[in-house]
Amino acid sequence: MSVLVHSVRLFGSSTVDSDRPDGWAMFDGGRVVAAGAGADRPSAAETVDGGNGCLAPGFIDIHGHGGAGASFDDGPEAVRRGRDVHRAHGTTRAVLSLITASIDDLAGRVAMVADLADSDPTILGSHLEGPFLDPGHKGAHTESLLRAPDAAAVDALIEAGRGTIRQVTLAPERPGAFDAIRRFTGAGVAVAVGHTDADAATARRAFDAGATLITHAFNAMPGIHHRAPGPVVSALRDERVTLEVIADGVHVDLALVATLFAAAGDRIALITDAMAAAGAADGSYELGGLAVQVTGGVARLVEGGAIAGSTLTQDVAVRNVVAAGVPLADALRAASETPALAIGRADLGRLDVGSIADAVLLDADLGVTRVWIDGLPV
Repeated sequence: MSVLVHSVRLFGSSTVDSDRPDGWAMFDGGRVVAAGAGADRPSAAETVDGGNGCLAPGFIDIHGHGGAGASFDDGPEAVRRGRDVHRAHGTTRAVLSLITASIDDLAGRVAMVADLADSDPTILGSHLEGPFLDPGHKGAHTESLLRAPDAAAVDALIEAGRGTIRQVTLAPERPGAFDAIRRFTGAGVAVAVGHTDADAATARRAFDAGATLITHAFNAMPGIHHRAPGPVVSALRDERVTLEVIADGVHVDLALVATLFAAAGDRIALITDAMAAAGAADGSYELGGLAVQVTGGVARLVEGGAIAGSTLTQDVAVRNVVAAGVPLADALRAASETPALAIGRADLGRLDVGSIADAVLLDADLGVTRVWIDGLPV
C-alpha cells in the first residue's frame, strides 16, 4: 500500500532541502518511490500529515545489548522484547551486541543471532563486545572470561556467525590482536578498537591493520592528554575511522560530544549501548552475569560502581546532541546513515528515491510519532 507523508522537513534525501517545511516522501513496495517539496505531490492510498515535523531515515543502532528487561544474549524471546522497545523509539534496524562469554557460549549466541537475521532483516547481525578486551578497562565484563585472541577462537566465531557478525570490539595491545584484526576483516567483520589500554600509536597501527571503528569513544580507554593523545585522537585524525558515541550525558559530557561532531561530524555514530533496563524501571538487573543496579536511569555495577551500559534510546540520543548544539541534520545522520556505513550497509540510512523505506516521523520536539519499516507502519 502506498503511503504519502507530507508537510515535513525531509532528511536523508540528496534532492530535497531539509530546511523546507513542505517536504514530502512517498513509500510503495517497501521503497521510497518519490520525494519532493511543495504542494504538487502525488496521491497515495494513505496520506499522513507530518504536522510540520521531521521525516528522517529509520535509526540504526550498531551497539546495544537489550531493553524491556531483556538482554539480547538470552535468546529469541529476549531479542523480541528488547527490539520492540527500541523500534518504538525509531530504531528500525539494529546490530545485537553480545557481552563477554566463553568462546563456546558466544558461538552459540552468534549462531542464534544468525538464525534470527535469516528470518528478520531488521536484525542486522551481531556485535561481539568481548572477550578480546583489556582486563584493566573491562567495564561491565567478567574479567575471568577475558582473553587474548587466537586463530582457533576467531575462526570458530566467524564460522558460527555464517556471515552475520557485523563488528567485534578488541584491545589491539593484546597478543595476537593484529592477526585477529586481519582474520575478522577478511571475513567482512568491522573491527572496533575498544576496552583498551592502547596509546595513540597502537591505535594507529590497529587502524592501519584494518580496524575502522572505535567502541564508545572515551569510555573504557585512555582519555586525551596533551602529551598522550590516546586512541580517540588517533581516530579523529583518521578519515577511515567511525567513532561510536553514547550521548546520554552520563558516559560523555554532551559539550564534548558536540566538540566531536564539530571535528568529525560525518564519522560520528550515535549508539545506545543499552542494557536490559532501557524502556524499563529502575532496579536490579544483570549484565553478562554481573549484578547491576539502575538508579535514576543510570546503570552501574553493584561491585565497583562502573557504568554498565545505558538505558538510552536513539531518539533521546538525537535530542540530547541537538540540545548540545549539534545541527539536526548531523544528529540524524549520526543515528542512521553513519552507523549503517560503518557496518557496510550503504543501502540503509537514506530517504532517496529507491531507498529502503525505513522512516521515523518526529514532531517539533523531536519526539517519535510514527515509524515505518519497509514502508509499513510499526
